[in-house]
Amino acid sequence: MRRKGLIQIYTGDGKGKTTAAVGLAVRARGHGLRVCYVYFYKDPEKWGYSEHIVLKKVGVDVFAFAKSHPSCSKKTNLEDVRKDCLKGLDFIKKMYGQEEYDLLILDEINISVRDGFLKEEEILGILDSKPKSLELILTGRGATKKIIKKADLVSEIKKVKHPFDSGVKRRKGIEY
Repeated sequence: MRRKGLIQIYTGDGKGKTTAAVGLAVRARGHGLRVCYVYFYKDPEKWGYSEHIVLKKVGVDVFAFAKSHPSCSKKTNLEDVRKDCLKGLDFIKKMYGQEEYDLLILDEINISVRDGFLKEEEILGILDSKPKSLELILTGRGATKKIIKKADLVSEIKKVKHPFDSGVKRRKGIEY
């Protein structure tokens, strides 16, 4: 008998939301669960997100949508970001129909709603149509009250102090 999958959210202004999700993916793979990691707004070719390399090595399927975000590149076309986010939602819906995963991580998807690239109702639809046995993880700042209400577990990662505040730049292998 398959177990019931829950909805988890990692949100807040602190560092560690993606890191927590990646740790969960590694743990799940260690127990033989089938894991898919879908990320938004990260460009590994530009920034070298090494967690994607490790996830693939341990057997996690990794997919990307909307690699560019306006806060990272002034050249980003807002309409293209919306279209790419919608492609991501279509991909997730198709994946739901196949029911081939035990754990699905949607990294930075909360930002899509916060910044208006996806509508709250679209995400709520994804939560409502989730296969019963699928564990679903949403990360990113700005999770809405309605999305939080649908979740079974919510961790708010709060920034108390961060080196960025004193001028320390992003560090390879630590922040990305």
